[in-house]
Amino acid sequence: VFLFSMAANVLEEDSMEQDIESPVTIHQPKLPKQAREDLPKNISKECAKRKIQRYVRKDGKCNVHHGNVRETYRYLTDIFTTLVDLKWRFNLLIFVMVYTVTWLFFGMIWWLIAYMRGDMDHIGDSTWTPCVSNLNGFVSAFLFSIETETTIGYGYRVITDKCPEGIILLLVQSVLGSIVNAFMVGCMFVKISQPKKRAETLVFSTNAVISMRDGKLCLMFRVGDLRNSHIVEASIRAKLIKSKQTKEGEFIPLNQTDINVGYYTGDDRLFLVSPLIISHEINQQSPFWEISKAQLPKEELEIVVILEGMVEATGMTCQARSSYITSEILWGYRFTPVLTLEDGFYEVDYNSFHETYETNTPVYSAKELAEMASRAELPLTWSVSSKLDQHAELETEEEEKNQDDQNERNGDVANLENESKV
Repeated sequence: VFLFSMAANVLEEDSMEQDIESPVTIHQPKLPKQAREDLPKNISKECAKRKIQRYVRKDGKCNVHHGNVRETYRYLTDIFTTLVDLKWRFNLLIFVMVYTVTWLFFGMIWWLIAYMRGDMDHIGDSTWTPCVSNLNGFVSAFLFSIETETTIGYGYRVITDKCPEGIILLLVQSVLGSIVNAFMVGCMFVKISQPKKRAETLVFSTNAVISMRDGKLCLMFRVGDLRNSHIVEASIRAKLIKSKQTKEGEFIPLNQTDINVGYYTGDDRLFLVSPLIISHEINQQSPFWEISKAQLPKEELEIVVILEGMVEATGMTCQARSSYITSEILWGYRFTPVLTLEDGFYEVDYNSFHETYETNTPVYSAKELAEMASRAELPLTWSVSSKLDQHAELETEEEEKNQDDQNERNGDVANLENESKV
């Protein structure tokens, strides 16, 4: 229990490590946006000088610290995951301590059994049958405990059949030793084969870009896999992290909004053999619909991209993450091509993976571009008077049609009257 409690405390301390990339130097009270606007100007200037705090760092680690967690017993209820999540130095320390404490505990019991039976008083007496042969002190009892639990069996210290309490203790230590071995070896195996290590070879471009593609304004970033073994069933997702205020006045910090990167067309499912450029079309459903080049640096937002898939070698699911803040989104740029055709194969040049080049891109938002395009498609002869004339002609045609229908109905009535007279 002491070891498990220490593991929970260490895990909680690890989660409280500070972010080196974006340190927080000034701690302001957590107030809604409308309340922060009323703060003194000197505080507002200091806040403006601060770096944008990331929600997810570039290496994929989430920059969220869990504070004031009082229900630490929940870590103990899932002790296996707690041990796997610990750092290697703490994991190895617990691994050694668990085995050492177990050997010492059972070694003490073996020594107590020998002491209470009087085996220590008959050392060297050939007429006396001890519980464990050649056990003459605590050190030899400790060594016998190690031999029993690890099933080494040197053959020098052996248990005799004249000791029922020793036989029972042998059964208990064998069963508990097997459980400890399965638990600790399984923990070490899972930690060694953790799929998040596979994510270290999944790379994202340093910057995201905004430029025209097929006549539409698009947000793009690039992903690649450095290994020859592929990620099976790879899929990509993107989230916009931005504070939001509802119509009712509720302030939602770090609100998450989906960014469509091909969900409806299937382009979010990747065949990640060579680097791919992931594109998000900025349309009316996009959160960037009204953002222009001049407005982009003023926005406080973060784009979190998540790449998921199964490791081909192990079949385990891995996840790689990265993020882009406004200063890492380049307006009017494209990615440099990295794929070239060689003699019988394709070659990827990862030296150019993060490189971009400038291209002609309008500085207007996608909404403004759509409005310009709709005005350009209107006919040149269109005017209000012509529209009214067209409306008047339609009304005249409807009146003539109604008059013809009325005449037909009157003729039918006249015929019926004549027939009745006859």
